Amino acid sequence: MTTPLPERAGRRCHNVLNPLHSTHYFSPDLGRELAAVGVEDPGAAYFAVRAAAMGPVTAGVVTATFYNFRHELVARHVPAVWESASPSVVLAARARAVDATLRRLLGEEVLASKEVAEAAELALRAAEACGRTARPLYAAHADLPVPDEPHLALWHGATLLREHRGDGHLAVLLDAGLDPVEALVSHTATGKGMAPKWALRTRGWARHDWDTAVARLRERGVLDSEGELTEAGVALRQEIETETDRLDRAPYEHLGAAGVERLTELAGGLLTAVLAAGAFPEGMVGKG
Repeated sequence: MTTPLPERAGRRCHNVLNPLHSTHYFSPDLGRELAAVGVEDPGAAYFAVRAAAMGPVTAGVVTATFYNFRHELVARHVPAVWESASPSVVLAARARAVDATLRRLLGEEVLASKEVAEAAELALRAAEACGRTARPLYAAHADLPVPDEPHLALWHGATLLREHRGDGHLAVLLDAGLDPVEALVSHTATGKGMAPKWALRTRGWARHDWDTAVARLRERGVLDSEGELTEAGVALRQEIETETDRLDRAPYEHLGAAGVERLTELAGGLLTAVLAAGAFPEGMVGKG
């Protein structure tokens, strides 16, 4: 008899896999590898490496699929970045950066461990049940080959699961009536998302954009006068995550309760190690 998947088990697994995927965005290895192939502007790096799986896309495609970036910021770098390096060249540079980053953060002994190989197998098995329909970022990454080395295969599996959930999450945000800035503001108000100063710095929005979004959310009853989530706001964010869980249930149901628990345990241990190694900047998460 199949053991039912515990409530929020998929979300808990995502919450430890997603940061493992994200380590390379904050790694000096990524900047070095991209500069070596002609992408020297740090502002172009994130757009290039995350969009490259979709091919030489336009700014409109990136804005649509990334959701919470100001279009003018995207258009400053895309499609011009493809003149510096083609998507295939960017993907190869990204793979080298991921390899170097994980080797530096985790060490050779960990990367060669049976636990990393097991985690890779579990993540890829879960991804077998991901669907391409209406999930452009997942679908693009699903067309890429699975790397041979276990730590890179694990990173690839984590990427597939991350983008699958992310694509579904955007549909939920649209249904909830949250525009890109409102989504950022309400998420940071939970205290679990990117700090406002980081969101403003990296997403291209001005303080005025942020403040007017706060005002709209206050009028809607999502935020109180102090910028904190109201009871209705907490309920809205919880509903968003629950509906995202529902749209993302297939890979974790496919893996099964025991497999999800084991993958969460393994990925959680690796996440603890990369956090201890300083994978992310201080002050990135929270309300600061």
